[in-house]
Amino acid sequence: MCIRDRSQARKNEWALDRVVVMTEVTKKSPEEVEGPSRDGSFIHGLIMEGARWDTGLTSIDESKMKEMFCVMPVMLVKAVQVDKAEYKDNYMCPCYKTQARNGIMGGYVFTANLKTKRQANYWVMAGVALLMDVVV
Repeated sequence: MCIRDRSQARKNEWALDRVVVMTEVTKKSPEEVEGPSRDGSFIHGLIMEGARWDTGLTSIDESKMKEMFCVMPVMLVKAVQVDKAEYKDNYMCPCYKTQARNGIMGGYVFTANLKTKRQANYWVMAGVALLMDVVV
């Protein structure tokens, strides 16, 4: 849980063990973000490996031919109480520092809940993940 989420929990007087991180993929580019969010943080620069984000369907979709990576649109990351978290039709997508996905340099960072039209296990078997840095 990041500092912003902790401060959100403190502001709302939520117990930290009853708070989870939720993500919402927007249709915005970084230039279209008008200002900071009141209930979370906007992030950008994440890259999806193993699939792509379809902005028309607003969900994960198959990668296009010869496309290894997909740049994600701006995402809103916010803290919500566990009982208000919505996981229906979501893939709990791991986010890693690098493609290595292990050890100190490629370590796990957080889990992003991404909308999907398919079963989540389909994306697990495809090895879909978000990456913060890609070395080509």
